[in-house]
Amino acid sequence: MRFDLVDLSLFRHVVEAGSITHGAVRANLALAAASARVRGMEETLGAALLTRSRQGVVLTPAGRTLLAHARILLDRVEHMQGELAAYAGGTVGQIRVLSNTNALTEFLPEVLSAYLARHSGVSVDIEERTSDEIVGLVAEGAADLGIVAGTVDTGSLQTYPFRQDRFVVVVVSGHALQAHEAVSFAEVLAHDLVGLDRASALTRFLADKAARIDGRTMRLRVQLRSFDAVCRLVECGVGVGIVPETTARRAMRGMAIGIVPLTDPWALRDLTLCLRGLEALPAFAQDFVAQLRAPSGADPGPIRQGGLPSGPRLV
Repeated sequence: MRFDLVDLSLFRHVVEAGSITHGAVRANLALAAASARVRGMEETLGAALLTRSRQGVVLTPAGRTLLAHARILLDRVEHMQGELAAYAGGTVGQIRVLSNTNALTEFLPEVLSAYLARHSGVSVDIEERTSDEIVGLVAEGAADLGIVAGTVDTGSLQTYPFRQDRFVVVVVSGHALQAHEAVSFAEVLAHDLVGLDRASALTRFLADKAARIDGRTMRLRVQLRSFDAVCRLVECGVGVGIVPETTARRAMRGMAIGIVPLTDPWALRDLTLCLRGLEALPAFAQDFVAQLRAPSGADPGPIRQGGLPSGPRLV
């Protein structure tokens, strides 16, 4: 049987996107061409790789085996391209990153800006997920690295400290909650909320925390796409919001809002990098890990032989 790299890359995209339609978009292929390629792979193999339904696709046993080998082969090809590109005077490659909401909105933009300015041939594909999902997907090889809450069990993955932040409640100036030194999430649930859209990792996380409090739900009045927008609607009196403290303090400089700390232990967020193995990453991806670990705004320089100066924490 013969599968080319386009086939294997498409198959990985289809599985990770959950459908042939979305996989085709990720692979920059027309839907008809993507469907034909997947069918061709199945005909060549003589077995079904995917079970199709209106909800998307599910791997068959043959599909799981192919996916495992496809990820290994594609990772090695990307590694090879990164090393060979150095001889042509540049580095070409892609880094697949999974991040929780907090890191994605508050800390990654600055790091990405500094890294991409030094690596013009590298692209970074970032997807937002909950921390629990990220650990599983990184362990499976669906991403090169993830950024998760420090409270999550990362199993045998290598981990490095990233940043620290905490979630706080933001209220319009003069709100009744502002009289409290701190409040619990259970108390917040008694109020109308302004939050991110239901598909966001943070909203799903908070919904789960609410359900654990006697099966309660959040009264989301408005759902938005950014923490700054949440603060703006809070200022207008639509409801209260839960955002990172870094966001809240930045917004306070131009908005009539107040901050109330949360007493729940999960509100304090130690953000952690997790990956399968640093040495297995291409040099340009190792440079990205170094950039993530560097103090804010610092240039760590390229990774040298022997990896990072201090070893990873094995959890």
